[in-house]
Amino acid sequence: MCIQVSFMTDGNYRPAWERKLKMGIEVYVGRISGTVTADEVRSLFSVVGTVTSVHLVTDAASGDFRGCGYVRMSTDEEAREAIDLLNGAKLGDSLIVVKDAPPKNFKKTGPAGGGQRGNGAGKQPQKGR
Repeated sequence: MCIQVSFMTDGNYRPAWERKLKMGIEVYVGRISGTVTADEVRSLFSVVGTVTSVHLVTDAASGDFRGCGYVRMSTDEEAREAIDLLNGAKLGDSLIVVKDAPPKNFKKTGPAGGGQRGNGAGKQPQKGR
């Protein structure tokens, strides 16, 4: 296993995925009620600090709201505080989840290779054995 590490100006080593953009940091917001607007999300997060953008995720094909979004705060400290204070907060008629957003180029990967896996169910018995 290989972990990319970068040297930060504060003297600490951190994984590359932990580096923050100069424009601030994005936090993931999940379990958002379908009746909530971007302005309501912005209003809640602005209690913690300066919100630079709010993006509510919609389905590309249907345009339906997916129940999650991303909020970009102006500083890392504000983003940390938003995660600490707003995770589990009530927004609309549901309790939201607030956590670090993965980097834009982050891809979940599974085991390499392909083919059939599992307990062998559905395989034809071999003759002569």
